Amino acid sequence: MNGTVTIVGSGPTGLLLAGDLAAAGVPVTVIEKRPAGISNLTRAFAVHARTMEQLDARGLADELVTTGRKVTELRFFGSLALDLSRLRTRFPYLLATPQFEVEKLLLRRAVEHGVTFRHGARVTGVSQDDEGVTVEFAGQDGTAETLRSAYVVGADGIHSAVREAIGLPFPGHSVIKSIVLADVRLTEEPARAVAVSGSGQAVAFAAPFGDGYWRVGGWLRAHADAAEDEPVDLAEVRAVVEQVFGTDFGMHDVRWTSRFHSDERQVPRYRVGRVLLAGDAAHTHSPVGGQGMNTGLQDAANLGWKLAAVINGQEADGLLDTYHAERHPIGRDVIRSSGGMLRFAMAHTPAWRALRTVAALTVGRLPAAATRRLLGRLSGIGYAYGPGVRRVPDIRLQEGRMYEALRAGKFVRVLPRGRTEPGDERTAVVHWASDRRDTLLVRPDGYTA
Repeated sequence: MNGTVTIVGSGPTGLLLAGDLAAAGVPVTVIEKRPAGISNLTRAFAVHARTMEQLDARGLADELVTTGRKVTELRFFGSLALDLSRLRTRFPYLLATPQFEVEKLLLRRAVEHGVTFRHGARVTGVSQDDEGVTVEFAGQDGTAETLRSAYVVGADGIHSAVREAIGLPFPGHSVIKSIVLADVRLTEEPARAVAVSGSGQAVAFAAPFGDGYWRVGGWLRAHADAAEDEPVDLAEVRAVVEQVFGTDFGMHDVRWTSRFHSDERQVPRYRVGRVLLAGDAAHTHSPVGGQGMNTGLQDAANLGWKLAAVINGQEADGLLDTYHAERHPIGRDVIRSSGGMLRFAMAHTPAWRALRTVAALTVGRLPAAATRRLLGRLSGIGYAYGPGVRRVPDIRLQEGRMYEALRAGKFVRVLPRGRTEPGDERTAVVHWASDRRDTLLVRPDGYTA
């Protein structure tokens, strides 16, 4: 039990965390209620720049790029265009690719590092004491089992069994019901690769995957009360898209449909003793902006190196408190910003629609610095964890690039050229490619230490 971690949930958040811990030598078991080999057919399709940087730090980004399509402009409400090519990053775009492609790479990495998986297992209880945590679950054949570990991370989604077992509230409310989605082929492609718009009576979007299919869908006020388990047919999706864009783009060859509702919720604490929450188990928000999966992956990147350092005896347990301190404000900000965009898209009174128009025009005329801040928040590269803890870009080094150096899972110390200093089991030493004379210490998650 000592030095082990149990992760509940094998979506992107759980898989990235499991791979990071296992790569650091921590024994990890992942409990997943889905049977082995069953894809997580969820709604995420957008991988933002900061997430691409984190995947680059794990040697996965370039491979993921081949599975999707680079989108350099996002258009909202017809008149608001955000030019992602202006982002200061190696990945100045949104990568449109299905969530299962992200999971495929993260699963392969986790398996390569020796993560143990228990599929078809449903968590029934979680209890903890000063020494560890016991997870109770029903195995694939229904047999009651227990698993003891030093720490447990609930990455098991909106309906988290871990969150419920430890009694954490999930305050918030439902903001939109009966959102319909479909992956289809289009006879006519939209003028913009990714577009989100609203008529007041409907909200719709279209985004390409790069394999000939598009993710389309949205919300129709006339169908707002449809039950979440009501089947989705192509006629309903066509009606939503046509209401907003004036055409259904000749959609055909449906390969997947879904209906869901969107909540805005966040737990008050990301940590309760030896149990931590990440991803949708800790926060959920509007899908506008495509930040859901990305926010969860950033949670995992923040938590993984800290949990490994504590378990490996390199840091005190108190380091884990900084996970909540750093990530909870980001989750809250994403809820507010994505919720604001959704409410603008749903605006149907004359006053609200006028406000939306003014806001769109105002954003379109913002100074360059303000536009960079807006793009930074949407893409994730603009977030910092405090005045002295900011994201480090992909600096050129004598030894290559910063995010290549981070692939060892260590702190990275950058020194002036010609200066020598020994590294150790926790720190890799590299050198500026330029004539800079200062030094820089970078955390394993790519933020200044």
